[in-house]
Amino acid sequence: MILRRSMRMRLLQTLTASIANQDAMRLFLCDDCGELVYFENNSCLACKQRLAFDPTTLSMATIVPTDESAKKWKSVDSSRTDLFRRCQNDVQHNVCNWLIPADSDQTICFACQFTTVIPNLYEAANLAHWSKIETAKRRLLYTLMSLGLPTIPKTTDKETGLSFRFLADDPKSDKKVLTGHAEGLITLNIAEADDAERESRRVAMGEPYRTLLGHFRHESGHYYWDRLVRDTPHLEAFRQLFGDETEDYGEALKKHYSVGPPDNWQESYISSYAASHAWEDWAETWAHYLHVVDALEMASSCEISLPSLHNRGERLRVEFSPESAKDVSIDDMMKWWLSLAHVLNSANRCLGQADSYPFVLSPDVIEKLKLIHQLVTQSRSAESPETSPAI
Repeated sequence: MILRRSMRMRLLQTLTASIANQDAMRLFLCDDCGELVYFENNSCLACKQRLAFDPTTLSMATIVPTDESAKKWKSVDSSRTDLFRRCQNDVQHNVCNWLIPADSDQTICFACQFTTVIPNLYEAANLAHWSKIETAKRRLLYTLMSLGLPTIPKTTDKETGLSFRFLADDPKSDKKVLTGHAEGLITLNIAEADDAERESRRVAMGEPYRTLLGHFRHESGHYYWDRLVRDTPHLEAFRQLFGDETEDYGEALKKHYSVGPPDNWQESYISSYAASHAWEDWAETWAHYLHVVDALEMASSCEISLPSLHNRGERLRVEFSPESAKDVSIDDMMKWWLSLAHVLNSANRCLGQADSYPFVLSPDVIEKLKLIHQLVTQSRSAESPETSPAI
């Protein structure tokens, strides 16, 4: 079959976008031309209209300026009458695509309000690193907000809010910036945004998986342990599955790095690092729960049908959204996810790549995921006003 040049270019653009955004959650469509667009896009490849993400509706919007000054924007969807402004980090640095309501007194969007420290932009590579980091952070926030979890920046609530700072190592000092969480503050070493450096660290640490998004999901787990488990009636259920968090954390990590995990760690833990301490077990398992939620939303949005791993004659249609997660059991989620992960891993092997999901979910791990699912869905059912962005 011979394709016209315009059709070939259109197909190439679509494939390029798909590859660049292969971890996209649910699918979005351009309001103007109806073509497929992605969470990270700031313009439609087909009609060239400007795109932006509206955090109040958790959806992409095709927008046009209301006048020549381009200070205010509106949706091309005539059913929407609200006006917006673009985030200042979009206008100045092109590192954001989230909108601000026109009547807000904020100059940066809801997602950017979570970042308190950014890299030194006088360093040539840091702008690109910052852009990649912010993209991963926005994806995390999208999932947290979709699940209805309390998602509020420290600029709004200093005591219980969440914030991020992105730091670089000082070349004049031997002290390195450590990625981690403390009292709602997530710190990330911006070296993690350098693909070669991150891969080097992944190999050196013996990790099967290491990504910016994975870091954020893991560290957010520590934050939500404080919100959903600590000082709650759920603490005992946590200890029965994950262990005693009062064990000396520093000593536990020292032991992990000196002698490694127990020989049979795969029977009870999602990763070897999860075996180091109850807090790390929770954070690692929490990160995988968010992996599963995001991937299942994508599969459902794409109307993917999968062969069942347990009954090869059965086809599984994934039907899942974070907003309705409370109506889905963890057993159904695991049934879909294990089949989807099998397909993803098999496809990667066909391309000569490493497994997309190089992990084994044992019965013990699934029980831990079940508790996380229970606490997450209970958090939504509480209908706290914190779950809505105060933009």
